[in-house]
Amino acid sequence: MQTYLLNTKDAANFLGLSKAFLERDRWAGAKVPFIKISTRAVRYRLQDLEKYIESRIRRSTSDLGQK
Repeated sequence: MQTYLLNTKDAANFLGLSKAFLERDRWAGAKVPFIKISTRAVRYRLQDLEKYIESRIRRSTSDLGQK
């Protein structure tokens, strides 16, 4: 299995979010998993982003999801 790494901009585009959202998410405790390659390089695995999307699926607005 090949691992695809996306930079913050590409990951944000994939998720339909802003780059700033992912930057704040990392600062606040990272609900979206990321990989820190170096002190300045952050990447996201495509399979982690897909898992994150799956974890956000809800059946109604009152559905809080699994804990």
